[in-house]
Amino acid sequence: MKRKSKSIILEIIENRGLIKNLAKNDFKTKFAGAYLGIIWAFVQPVVTVLIYWFVFEKAIGAAAPYRGERPLAYVLWLVAGIVPWFFFSDCVSAGTVALVEYNYLVKKVVFNVDILPVVKAISSIFVHAFFVIFTVLLFFLYGYLPDLYILQALYYSLGVLALALSISYLTSAVSIFFPDVRQIVGIALQIGVWLTPIMWSIDDMQAKIPSAIMVILKCNPMYYIVMGYREAFIDKVWFWEHPGITLYFWAFTVLIGLLGVTVFKRLKVHFADVL
Repeated sequence: MKRKSKSIILEIIENRGLIKNLAKNDFKTKFAGAYLGIIWAFVQPVVTVLIYWFVFEKAIGAAAPYRGERPLAYVLWLVAGIVPWFFFSDCVSAGTVALVEYNYLVKKVVFNVDILPVVKAISSIFVHAFFVIFTVLLFFLYGYLPDLYILQALYYSLGVLALALSISYLTSAVSIFFPDVRQIVGIALQIGVWLTPIMWSIDDMQAKIPSAIMVILKCNPMYYIVMGYREAFIDKVWFWEHPGITLYFWAFTVLIGLLGVTVFKRLKVHFADVL
């Protein structure tokens, strides 16, 4: 299993130029023919944030957990948590259908299909980078100056990328033989956004949810990522101050990655025949 994962890592490094070009092209062709072009890639997430902000703060009256000397605007707390979820959701959704979308490349004997999930993930980075910058600017407008803690956004983005790729190698390979997997992934992401403490605070739920369920919620690897983004932008806590959950996250990601790569490699010889 380790040998298989290492081979894919080497293939990614060796084909980094091709991956970069394919990712750029993939990003551009998503909105080919639309008058606003790639602007649509940024419009939908912004509209989603506005809807959640209006519904939860203005309609329901939700407020951000108290932080520091002054109340924190709910929109800041919301954005800091939802930006990494956008990245994760986009990577997994696109990665799951990577082989199907690029079936004409899969059928070419000389093309290395191992890089296709990576192409989709890199394509998603362009939008994510914009929203990280957008988050920094939003916090600045509310009077929160950038500091060294914000650099952790790079670390947590790497964590999202690793987790999403690990899942994508598994789902992209299996979905060719069982197309229903694509629908299952979509439903899982819809459920996941609500089970992850993005719009709600897990601290506020301590007294309302049984401890066993609370443990399960914290086992969600995206809990670590969302918590990390908020600690980078709001709480000012370094990731190594949580060694236990950090170790759990990377152990979980590595295990899923090994499983995904193993399944991908074993099914790879049948991809062209099924597609």
